[in-house]
This record gives sequence, structure tokens and C-alpha cells, in this order.
Amino acid sequence: MHGPALSGWLLMALCGATGGYGLVRMRGGAGEKHSESHGEACGAARSEARGEALMGFGMAVMAAPAAVLALPGWSWLVYSAVFGGTALGALWSARHDARALHHAVGSLAMVYMAVAMGPGAGQGGHHTAAGLPVLTGALLAYYAGYVLLAGARLAPAPGAGTGAADDPVPGLAPACRLAMGLGMLTMLLLL
Repeated sequence: MHGPALSGWLLMALCGATGGYGLVRMRGGAGEKHSESHGEACGAARSEARGEALMGFGMAVMAAPAAVLALPGWSWLVYSAVFGGTALGALWSARHDARALHHAVGSLAMVYMAVAMGPGAGQGGHHTAAGLPVLTGALLAYYAGYVLLAGARLAPAPGAGTGAADDPVPGLAPACRLAMGLGMLTMLLLL
């Protein structure tokens, strides 16, 4: 990203931690015997956790300060391929699960940021504002709304449970989604 080094470090740590928790959730329940319907729900939860882990780690690498990790010039192609494929998978999953649309938007936003930071995005070797202002603005509006809604959902309703039954730390998965939304919002602002 193009922002100050401190924000890059903080964003890298936040996104790496959420990616790591995605891996923990992905492994949760592995090897346990479940009913067929519970097994499908666990499979969907693992798939969602896998997507969140990929997104978290991808954002962490993208946010790393250039002094620490200078990405090669072709890295935008890798990001575009990986997150483009992830977006297609999320769109396919959205036929049965509307929540997958959010993952598709996030993956497409990663493709957009990778292309915007690719070759020709800066002048004379220095990065300038990149991307299409209208598309950046639309993504900023989407993620601002998502962050506000996700934050409001963290406040428990009276008598409500604390989280999914297969969540290793109840309530942490929604907090990680909020953190990744804030991370994406920050990365779009720094674009």
C-alpha cells in the first residue's frame, strides 16, 4: 500500500491475525462425526473460514510496508488470478448462500486494488492516486456500510447466544469480519 509505514504495519498485523483465526476456524470440527445436515453446515463454515483466511493473508501481504516486503512487478497478476478465481467461486456459492456475495465483492476489490497498484499505476516510479474514483468511491461506500452494520451486530441482543456452536472462540469470527472490513476500508482509502 502507499500509506505511512506505521499504518502498513498495523494493517499487516490486523489482517494477518484475522487470517490466522480463519485457519483455526477452518480446522475446527475436523474429524468429528456429524449428522448429514450438520456436516453440510460445517463444510460451508469451513469454506467461509478458508475464504476469510485467504483474504486476511492476502490483505496482510498487500499492506506490508515496501521497506519490508517489496512485491515484484508481476505480483498484481498473481493477486488478480487468485482473487479472481476466489470471486468466481464465491459467485457460484452465492446461488445457495447470499453471504457469499460479500466474499465476491471482497475478492473483486482485491483484484481492483492489485490492478490499480500494478505497472503504470504510478508515474516515474512513484505511486500516485490509482484506480477509478467512481469505483473506489462505490467500494468505500459499500465497506463503510458493511463496517457499520457488522459493528452493530456485535452488540448482543438481550438473551441472545454468543456465537456459532462450532466457533472456537464464540463471538470472535464476527469481530474478525469487522476487522477485515475496516482493513479493506483503510486499504481503499490509501489507494
